[in-house]
Amino acid sequence: MNTTAADTLFDYDRWQASLPTDARVYQHNQPYPHIALENFLEEWAAEKALSEFPAVGDAGWIHYVHVNEKKHGLNKMDLLPPFIQTVIRELNSPRFVSYISQLTGIPNLLPDDSLEGGGLHQSKRNGFLNVHADFTVHPHKRNWRRRVNLLIYLNPDWKPEYRGDLELWDRQMTGVVQKIAPIFNRCVIFNTDEDSYHGLPDPILCPEDMTRKSIALYYFTEEAVTPTLRATNYKARPDDGAKAILIWLDKKAVATYTTIKRTLGINDAFVSRVLRFLGGKK
Repeated sequence: MNTTAADTLFDYDRWQASLPTDARVYQHNQPYPHIALENFLEEWAAEKALSEFPAVGDAGWIHYVHVNEKKHGLNKMDLLPPFIQTVIRELNSPRFVSYISQLTGIPNLLPDDSLEGGGLHQSKRNGFLNVHADFTVHPHKRNWRRRVNLLIYLNPDWKPEYRGDLELWDRQMTGVVQKIAPIFNRCVIFNTDEDSYHGLPDPILCPEDMTRKSIALYYFTEEAVTPTLRATNYKARPDDGAKAILIWLDKKAVATYTTIKRTLGINDAFVSRVLRFLGGKK
């Protein structure tokens, strides 16, 4: 993409001007470094991305449906709509990644062009994602430590009664510290540490003809010493009661799958197809 087009899609001058303030806010926010930025993409770009956002289908969509989550993802660049590809390439560009490094204070961030676990996310009514800390190491790059999540929400007219807020929990899992509504063109950026717990654990109550939509990108650092590997660490809330046992058992199953995935080099799309076949959905 040429510079003019990039500046139109994402206004570097505007965000660079507010960067000193935004970086201070980001790095001091609790329960861990994070920030919510409004009108993140230029308005026309956010509108165009929304207009191209594909419905959940079988062509490339990964169906993350188990005890700890019910959502859908599409992370194959060649299957994404053309303009959404353009947006993702810009957000993975050296200039943008440099901006994220300055915002977060984490030097030498790297984009994940494979969009492992990222890309497009979409949840239908009754979708959810239990509170968790993210996997710590890239599934196929052993020295790549996961450091930062970036989420751009594309949900016009999202109402509080639909729920679906991103919840940021304290590091001891005693309570919610921040709730961030997934409103249109809001970008949430946060550190992904071993105990940066987050999720949307209560089922979404949007109308049947709506979905909760987001673009999700993750950034890594390449470490000289292989970082400690840990799968997604789901956590029960204090009032989850007996459900906590199912959350723990499912977490162990996910960890086993993560090990197999890393060892055999398989991807989520393959497993999604297997699960749908076993469930009678071909």
